Amino acid sequence: MSTVTRVSQRLGVIVVFGLVFPLLALPRAAHADDALGEESQGSEQQAETGDDGTVSVTVGGVVFDRSKNGRGGSAGVLRSSTSWVPPACWYAPKYTPEQLQKYLEPIWEAGSTGHEWDATQRKKYLNPDEPEKDFNKDRTGEGHWWGSYVNDSYPPGWDSCDEDYFWVDRGDPPPAGIENAVTPEVLAELAYAEIRVPGTEVTLAPAGEAKVNLPTWAWLDGAEFRPVSVTASVPVIGIEATATAVPVSLEIEPGTPDAETFPASGVCEIDGGRIGEPYARGKADRDPPCGVRYLRSSGEGTFPLQATVTWEIEWTGTGGAGGDLPDGTFGATQGVVVQEIQAINR
Repeated sequence: MSTVTRVSQRLGVIVVFGLVFPLLALPRAAHADDALGEESQGSEQQAETGDDGTVSVTVGGVVFDRSKNGRGGSAGVLRSSTSWVPPACWYAPKYTPEQLQKYLEPIWEAGSTGHEWDATQRKKYLNPDEPEKDFNKDRTGEGHWWGSYVNDSYPPGWDSCDEDYFWVDRGDPPPAGIENAVTPEVLAELAYAEIRVPGTEVTLAPAGEAKVNLPTWAWLDGAEFRPVSVTASVPVIGIEATATAVPVSLEIEPGTPDAETFPASGVCEIDGGRIGEPYARGKADRDPPCGVRYLRSSGEGTFPLQATVTWEIEWTGTGGAGGDLPDGTFGATQGVVVQEIQAINR
């Protein structure tokens, strides 16, 4: 029985019968004239902040512009409202012919990947009778070797991109049948994962503790809850996509069954660009458009009020491409003290 050995493009490890061994230290790929540059799968390579505050980060062969993202310490990641998740791995331009040669040859020379694998690789890239002989150096400047990258949090499916390096001529689409090779739509899905939205701690009023049987108004700062977006691009092949998140509703869960919400569904729709309505003097006897009425005291503790904002996601991309992605949600919990109204009889 022959030993099965596989080299992971993503982690730089050798896997033999499920055992993992680190590869010897290898030289990094050199910078090329067409700016692929050094790559390290799934990690941030370069972050640039311009004078206008634009934040550009290159991750896994993709450049992300986060300048229109949500900000602040309480900003967070959207969770899809369906079972859909952004790609856990993807393929993008990775090496010029010379770069791939400088990356692979030290692996073969180390002899740690097994004779069978080394022989197959050498045949593919060096045999003069093969279509991609000499790493396609005769096509330098006409395309790139594509390879896999991984979301560095390693979500389920991170190891599904196991195709060997493949060549794509400049201007051509990636080969059919290769899932998650970067296209405008795949870039939009990757941008979705980079979106950060503002925290959802709601303002409650009247100020102070909530009172049993009296309505408590709830609202969010309209200045913060505006559309946010992230643009993902692969400049070396001239494609990009922007994913935009727009807030559409706030759902309130009081944290106890002994409560009523306004509206009864607990879902406050966006109205005139704002979520809920700020409380003001003279409104104490009115039901709020968004809020809660607690029917019993929280005693010595608090009720965990959960506030969750739903965001609709749409995308646009190179060549007029575009569409919708699943809604995303982001929520937070805050403790609410509810007291009985004290009355004094004389």
